[in-house]
Amino acid sequence: MSSLDVAHFREVLGHFVTGVVVVTGATPDGPVGFTCQTFGALSLEPTLISFSARTLSNSWPKVREVGTVGVNILASDQETVARVFATTGIDKFAGIGWSPGPNSAPMISGALAHLEGEIAFVSAQGDHDIVVVRVDFVASHSGTPLVFYRGGFTALD
Repeated sequence: MSSLDVAHFREVLGHFVTGVVVVTGATPDGPVGFTCQTFGALSLEPTLISFSARTLSNSWPKVREVGTVGVNILASDQETVARVFATTGIDKFAGIGWSPGPNSAPMISGALAHLEGEIAFVSAQGDHDIVVVRVDFVASHSGTPLVFYRGGFTALD
């Protein structure tokens, strides 16, 4: 058991700047998604990305069940989108522009980039699942990213 104070641990981790993505899936009941800041490239050959999702979230189990995921890298003007997809118990896609990717995962309008692929591996670690996705579609657009730093959203200057 760790003797670290969880609040202090979280505050220290907040010193690491991360990008912000929304992970999405197309379920039989409609699109689902959640905001995520633990995302990154994993491998170029094969094309793999990874992200972490809170195991007990409402959206992640639904995305996991579908197996095909979209990752939307948010632009600096999409803080509202990030906040909506971080909220539980609402229709997150109400008023959010999106279109289906080649494999049906929702691609959010205005995002800097889109990736889509199949879940290749999931490992439960603590209160999160580490997810590896084999990517088979990518698209990018110009702009600046939305980033998360010390508990808040900001843009790169």
